[in-house]
Amino acid sequence: MLTNLAIFASGNGSNAENIYHYFSANPSIKINLLLTNNKNAKVIDRFRQYNVPIVIIDNSLANNGTFLINICNAFCIDIIILSGYLRTVPESLIEKYLNKILNIHPALLPEYGGKGMYGAKVHEAVIANNEKYSGITIHIVNQNYDDGEIIFQHKINVENTDTPDSLAEKIHKLEYEFYPKIIEEYIKSLAK
Repeated sequence: MLTNLAIFASGNGSNAENIYHYFSANPSIKINLLLTNNKNAKVIDRFRQYNVPIVIIDNSLANNGTFLINICNAFCIDIIILSGYLRTVPESLIEKYLNKILNIHPALLPEYGGKGMYGAKVHEAVIANNEKYSGITIHIVNQNYDDGEIIFQHKINVENTDTPDSLAEKIHKLEYEFYPKIIEEYIKSLAK
């Protein structure tokens, strides 16, 4: 059985591209849509070379659950993967895709999560608070920012010499290593 994924992204898209490559030879999981709310996002340039439909929307449509449901229906989407998508997912889309929207966060939730906590802001806060550990959290999306059921975490040490940039680099490596694998495992668990 084929599982069609949509990737929702707002920025650079290196994680999204990594996910695409991971599944490109997989006969049962296909990236069937890239949706972005940022017409200038680098993720668009990354995905133009692949045979993946790209839908670019503005933020008013990003808030329109019915519109997003219709887009996902049009591309036969089974699961939505958030990859640096900087918009709140509308409640109606969450209900339609209950337990089928995954997100990755660059910290160990519930710490350093919530509205406004993304990207460099997370790493700056971790360093400023002299945390000993950071890492990644992959979770199911619900109506509250970074609050859904956690399905995977991986912890790393924060060294005294780390800067927000060096920590971001370590976290990116974790994201590349684990996000696609956990997506695949989660899809398999749904099929049971």
